[in-house]
Amino acid sequence: MGNLHAKWVEQKIKSLVKSKTSLVVFAAVLALSTLAAAKREKLAPELQNQAGSDAVDVIVQFNAPPSDADYDNVAQHGGLHKGDLGLVHGMLVSLPANQADLLSDEPSVKFISPDRHLAGYLTNTTPAINAPYAWSLGLDGSGIGVAVIDSGIVERKSISVARSDLHNLDAEHSRVVYRKSWVKDGLGADDGFGHGTHVAGIIAGDGYNSSGPAAFQTLKGIAPNVHLINLRVLDSNGEGTDSAVIAAIETAIELKNTYNIQVINLSLGRPVYESYTLDPLCQAVEAAYQAGITVVVAAGNDGRDNSAGTNGYGTISAPGNDPYVITVGAMKSMGTPDRSDDLIATYSSKGPTAIDHIAKPDLVAPGNLVSSFLANPNSTLAMSYPQNIVPLSYYMTGGTSGPSPYFILSGTSMAAPAVSGAVALLLQAQPSLTPDQIKARLMKTAYKTFPQSSAYTDPTTGITYTDQYDLFTVGAGYLDIQAALQSTDVSTGVATSPAVQYDPTTQSVYFVNDSFAVWGGSSDWSSFAVWGGNVFVGSDFAVWGGSNPYASFAVWGGSAPWGDNTNNGFFAVWGGSTIASDSASSSEMLTRGDN
Repeated sequence: MGNLHAKWVEQKIKSLVKSKTSLVVFAAVLALSTLAAAKREKLAPELQNQAGSDAVDVIVQFNAPPSDADYDNVAQHGGLHKGDLGLVHGMLVSLPANQADLLSDEPSVKFISPDRHLAGYLTNTTPAINAPYAWSLGLDGSGIGVAVIDSGIVERKSISVARSDLHNLDAEHSRVVYRKSWVKDGLGADDGFGHGTHVAGIIAGDGYNSSGPAAFQTLKGIAPNVHLINLRVLDSNGEGTDSAVIAAIETAIELKNTYNIQVINLSLGRPVYESYTLDPLCQAVEAAYQAGITVVVAAGNDGRDNSAGTNGYGTISAPGNDPYVITVGAMKSMGTPDRSDDLIATYSSKGPTAIDHIAKPDLVAPGNLVSSFLANPNSTLAMSYPQNIVPLSYYMTGGTSGPSPYFILSGTSMAAPAVSGAVALLLQAQPSLTPDQIKARLMKTAYKTFPQSSAYTDPTTGITYTDQYDLFTVGAGYLDIQAALQSTDVSTGVATSPAVQYDPTTQSVYFVNDSFAVWGGSSDWSSFAVWGGNVFVGSDFAVWGGSNPYASFAVWGGSAPWGDNTNNGFFAVWGGSTIASDSASSSEMLTRGDN
């Protein structure tokens, strides 16, 4: 608007200087221009050019403490005084939106701005993915149901605090609206392991227990007012079965209309044993997709696994290998809210998927050293790793080193719920979006600025792990909620993650074209637009090959390039076999992460 105004003034000046009365008229125009600029300087951008009469809460600041005349002026503009803000010579007013401009004309008014929403963050997860932008729009996941298929969710009756971060504001009712368990250990749907509650907190924690006058940061989840559907399939050791997960997915589908279940979070997985077209777990998640539910799955924690000579490539877990789901890898926030210094977590599993060679992960999100709600001090994880209990001093001024109701975990299990929360926010804002449109939107709008590579040395083992920032490591990029909400792009077609194929002639890897997929159509949704230009090699649009500076001799860590079929890693990825993961190593990452 400012640029248009400036151009108008410029054009007016040019026309006026040709006239005999140019100096007089120019002075008048200049005065009007100055007045308009002054008015804009007194009014926040959100309140400019408002024509509606709906009331909005605004903060009116005055040049001096407001006088009786100022209170009268506010009332004459239809304002309802809601409180004084003496520190800034202001008052909180409920004001018709179209009166803000007129009220700003009053000489005593210094500035009028909305009473904007603000909140603390779940460590550095929420600012890294721009969740506060969604909160500033009033989005919190209200009305959206998210099914958490995990180790259960502990509610108020099972913990040693007055109120759970997963309760409604009235503190009487949990936001867990349904619970069912397939584990026969006497705990019902409560979380004996400590994983599911942590996941639920990342999605939906409202930060109640880290709020108050002494709190300097609030450990708040992504969509803090969603409804949670607690479907327990993992026991107190974090173990479960395909059948239990499939039954839970079926239950979620059956309850979809009852609780408006729009999202299923699966922060669990196992190795790939057969094609996704045959795997019953993959077929179950596809059934949920067909029912209109967006399924978000952790990629796996086997990115360090070099047992097959692949440097962690080809280690995506099931059902994250299914092309219809959103598969999420893990980033490290590096202890700061700014995403520009964030790096990939070395344990984050990499694509392509075993057997089917699907390009995964789809996205990455913060997953390393994430603080979230603690299920119970007696849960397995809390008892086994008491050093991971967050001290009160982490978020409270004058807090002691004593335990709090928060716990630190790492892994793609923590990254997936960040995306699930983002999906809930996006659906609250735009309820008509389909699972395909949501996936495509999140992938296209993902942040795509990464270093070429990064390295991390494990302080315990002394082993250094080097990661390349290719599409098999970071997918289409880093989740960006603000960009997704601001985008108006609506895709057509299915958003299945594309298959890739090795060409022995060029020793390169290419996307397999699918005319039914989103990325097989218009240039707006081309693979170049969605994954970004840095993932392609030259003009032939290979995603990897001998000439790619991101791969080449760095792929297997030796002198053999990607396409050298004499290398054991080549056969592990492209030979149609599976790569057996080290479950003990993967579990260790859950509690240690990249420190």
